[in-house]
Amino acid sequence: MTIVLPENEYSAALLEQIEAAAEGIPHTVTDRLDGLTGSILFAVALDECGCNDGYYRMLRRLRGEPALLQGCTAGLVVTGQGELYTKSIARTLALSANMAGCALIGRPLVEATGSLRNFHTQADIQGVDVHTACRRSLRELMERLGAFQGPQPVRRLTAIHASVRRTSNTLSLWELVRRHLTGVEIEEFCLLNGAVSDCAGCSYTTCMHFGDQGGCFYGGVMVDEVFPALRRCDTLVMLCANYNDALSANLTAFVNRLTSLFRQQRFYDKRLYGLVVSGYSGGDLLAQQLLSAMNMNKSFYLPPYFALLETANDAGSLLRSDGIEERARQFALRMLEG
Repeated sequence: MTIVLPENEYSAALLEQIEAAAEGIPHTVTDRLDGLTGSILFAVALDECGCNDGYYRMLRRLRGEPALLQGCTAGLVVTGQGELYTKSIARTLALSANMAGCALIGRPLVEATGSLRNFHTQADIQGVDVHTACRRSLRELMERLGAFQGPQPVRRLTAIHASVRRTSNTLSLWELVRRHLTGVEIEEFCLLNGAVSDCAGCSYTTCMHFGDQGGCFYGGVMVDEVFPALRRCDTLVMLCANYNDALSANLTAFVNRLTSLFRQQRFYDKRLYGLVVSGYSGGDLLAQQLLSAMNMNKSFYLPPYFALLETANDAGSLLRSDGIEERARQFALRMLEG
């Protein structure tokens, strides 16, 4: 395992935490991105302003060299001096690394705010202090990262959308991709017109009770059709139109309702892909939302180049975009390759 550690005045303290958690795990430490293969752990220590100059230099290379991290699988640890910016920095780094060819294991992030207040719940559950809970989380991440073998080939796919087929550029893009997914069993679900209610935040015990039975208090199409499809599939494709630089309300409700199923099982062995179509710009914002919600929180594996980001406004205009058929074909081939 390679620890990639951009240096600043707080990086030595972060490295000390990593070394304590990594006892018995072979690893090397570098601040460079050249020649990396296998398992890597990005480790970023933020200053009082939530910045790290070495991190920004690393980000420039990741965004400028799309094949830089091909063959790598990563996890992340981000620490801060304050209470803000650890998650936003992690999301940006995760997307940039992924677009440079790097995969991410499910739940790849350990973040530690300055007060470690974000570890209070885990500490209470484990009966330890927040420092011990943080160290254990880091150890668990490194063990999973080192042991990760990669998912099986794509065989069963579930696609989720909340778009109107007659006018949707997003669904037009999906059809271009789908035609090349030969040999894959595909189930597609439209979550429009009241098909899914948002999560109302049931108590933990209530959510656990229904989750243990494979359901949810609200039932409906999520429990009857979507949950079983997610259990069967090895790949989830989210078809996302960009509404106000955010996922649509129905897709957000889908993500929230997954908590019930997530309490019953993890999704480490299932891939996540995203097709995002924006009318103007901001596709990267939705890609970050997807990876944050589904990879960092819900534990889906993030394959290299997981998102296809396109811009199209008027109905049907996506199909007139130069090179769109070839981009869709290449994306489908990458999906089949895993």
